[in-house]
Amino acid sequence: MRWPALLTAAAVIVPLATGPAPASAAAAAAPPGIPTAVAAAAHLAELTVEAERNSGSYRRTLFPHWATVRGACNVREVLLALEAESVTVNRATCAPTSGRWTSPYDGARHTDPAGLDIEHMVALKEAWESGAHAWTTARRKAFANSLLDGQLWVVTDHVNQAKGDQDPATWRPPLAGFHCTYARAWIGVKRAWELTIDPQEKTALAEMLDAC
Repeated sequence: MRWPALLTAAAVIVPLATGPAPASAAAAAAPPGIPTAVAAAAHLAELTVEAERNSGSYRRTLFPHWATVRGACNVREVLLALEAESVTVNRATCAPTSGRWTSPYDGARHTDPAGLDIEHMVALKEAWESGAHAWTTARRKAFANSLLDGQLWVVTDHVNQAKGDQDPATWRPPLAGFHCTYARAWIGVKRAWELTIDPQEKTALAEMLDAC
């Protein structure tokens, strides 16, 4: 749906702002760049394993997020619009006012965007502790707004809040059928951004890949 021509699709949101999205944009789809289960297992074996560090110096403001994509539309609004069925957005603010969303983490269906969060697959604090502390602000901004590698998802707000900054060693999506995709996406993001994993995280990811 939103992939592969994301920026082109995002540019179309403003002209469509007063009406429903076309049928071709009707169903949510997984982001690009998520490795297959076989590739994810190979990538998992290649990731650097070491303890997390620099937790005490983390601040969310170190990762500028919800960058502007076009006009009044920021990353959050673009993702909400592109992941919805029959979406209507406000022309002035670019914010979706109605639509239908399915949260992949719990399978819940939503018609009010107020009940949704934009979730960072690899939480910002987790990224900081896994190597992002050494990045430039520009790279951290790119990571926090990345739409092309499985890092951002539209999910039920309280599910996202329950996850917080946890990695798969201590938190997994309530919907067991999504565990395979979750592990594949997590590994894909860590590999794409050259982030480390800790031993418990690696064990949990391997277990989740067994569900594939």
